[in-house]
Amino acid sequence: MGKTYERIEGRLRSFIEEQPLFFTATAPLSGDGTINLSPKGLRGSWAVLDAHTVAYLDFAGSNAETIAHLRENGRITLMWCAFDGPPNIVRVHGRGEPVFRDDPRWGELVGHFPDIDTSVHGLRAVIVVRAELIRDTCGYAVPFMSYDADRDLHARRFAREDDASLSDYFAGKDHVARSIDGLPGLPLPLPPTPAA
Repeated sequence: MGKTYERIEGRLRSFIEEQPLFFTATAPLSGDGTINLSPKGLRGSWAVLDAHTVAYLDFAGSNAETIAHLRENGRITLMWCAFDGPPNIVRVHGRGEPVFRDDPRWGELVGHFPDIDTSVHGLRAVIVVRAELIRDTCGYAVPFMSYDADRDLHARRFAREDDASLSDYFAGKDHVARSIDGLPGLPLPLPPTPAA
């Protein structure tokens, strides 16, 4: 039922790009560390960069577990499910890294997301994932669910923040600069947003 792919292209790429939601999974190296599983929404906030690389925008939030785990060991799995149309689940297992605002690649990477106004979401990083294993499975047990619209709450909440106030917000959270398990998370204070 499942198939392994060498590249993210054709039908597989289209499927990934069309989904309104995906999930990320990461874990620390410690055997008793906290495994993290996160949903990611907002259409247009992920992109296939090439046949072996995907990226997504990492927006403001109350923790930074994915960033902390990637900084420690780089392991990540991304998963997309078909909630309408033919059943399908696609997983990309790979190595990821958070690219922060002061990285020379920042401008080029952000350019892959033309439909997102990055100024209203407290953009912290671009997560870049290099695929090591690409698989799909049947998804027969995934229910039908309808996509109505993206929520506007995130943009409304973080549109009022500038670089300084966003850094202050993150500094006030227990698990942004350090993960639940004490790993280094988001570097604070945030580097300034590069000029467009």
